[in-house]
Amino acid sequence: MMEPTRLEGKSVDKGLGAKPSKETGGVGETVKVIIQALLIALVVRTLLFQPFNIPSGSMIPTLLIGDYLFVSKYAYGYSSHSLPFSPPLISGRLFGAPPKRGDVVVFKLPSDGQTDYIKRVIGLPGDRIQMRDGRLYINDELVPREPIVPFRTEDFYGHVTEVPTYRETLPGGVSHTIIEIQGDKGFNDNTQVFTVPPNHYFMMGDNRDNSTDSRVAPEDKGVGYVPFDNLVGRAEIIFFSIDKDQPAWAFWKWPWTVRWGRIFQTVK
Repeated sequence: MMEPTRLEGKSVDKGLGAKPSKETGGVGETVKVIIQALLIALVVRTLLFQPFNIPSGSMIPTLLIGDYLFVSKYAYGYSSHSLPFSPPLISGRLFGAPPKRGDVVVFKLPSDGQTDYIKRVIGLPGDRIQMRDGRLYINDELVPREPIVPFRTEDFYGHVTEVPTYRETLPGGVSHTIIEIQGDKGFNDNTQVFTVPPNHYFMMGDNRDNSTDSRVAPEDKGVGYVPFDNLVGRAEIIFFSIDKDQPAWAFWKWPWTVRWGRIFQTVK
């Protein structure tokens, strides 16, 4: 007669016809389900949608600090920056489709290839971009804007106040809202003429006086021109939003801290 083998305090008959214990089978199935779920999540994050949260005010009023949004990874095709940690596995861009003027885009900062930024596409390859007294010129043409109801936000001293707010319409017809905390006399409201190189884009924040963007050169800790390969994806929809400086995990505060009216808003 064969001797049973002790496993975790239980006797297991190793003779012919023995069946695995329910405990062993259950653990195996659980591990299998977890691995499958992780693989599905990885595929979705890499190929379809990736969540991001907004930590700064450079895109106010379009995006607020505390917004959480989904970015479509497939919108512009795939590069090495589409993968977690940006491994150099893809040369160039697969299934590439160029962004449109006015798209709100997540991209990797050109100077380090790691930091995620989110801005609006203002200049396409070959465009000439300039700011003159707070007004945007594209290819020597003044971009029209009209004043609308002032937006309330913090000024540079932390005081909540109404600031000049405009509806700006880019060439091609995309309209969006911008704010000018310092009016038309901000630090980057008068610039040189920027000529966008081939296969690059010119990005700006909707909070024109509080955005480090393509108006600032990389050597001055700015963005500069953004290569096509650095684009991660297009901002699509806000799926969660919570007041500034409030932790998202404090669910017991949600009735008062969640911005319910922003949830499921599309990003325009």
